[in-house]
Amino acid sequence: MHPGRILKRELAARDLSANRLALGLRVPSGRITDILNGKRGITPETALRLARAFGTSADFWMNLQTRYDLAIAKESIGAKVVMEVERVDAATQTRKRHKAA
Repeated sequence: MHPGRILKRELAARDLSANRLALGLRVPSGRITDILNGKRGITPETALRLARAFGTSADFWMNLQTRYDLAIAKESIGAKVVMEVERVDAATQTRKRHKAA
């Protein structure tokens, strides 16, 4: 779920417009609109501002963004990564040591 959906819920719960939030955060209203529409992610700076405005932590907002980004990456390239990347384990390390010797 894009963090903008969570932000949308927060605004609705407080009967707050995107423009009013942007004014309070001291950011361009387009930034908030883009986040709400899923066209833009939450940056660390925006997370700090949202945390201050809503009495949450910046980590909360950044974690929402990170989880979303990871879900998108898993969906788009997850299978490719599984096929391409070799797992590093004890057996791999042992083979490499023997080849080097």
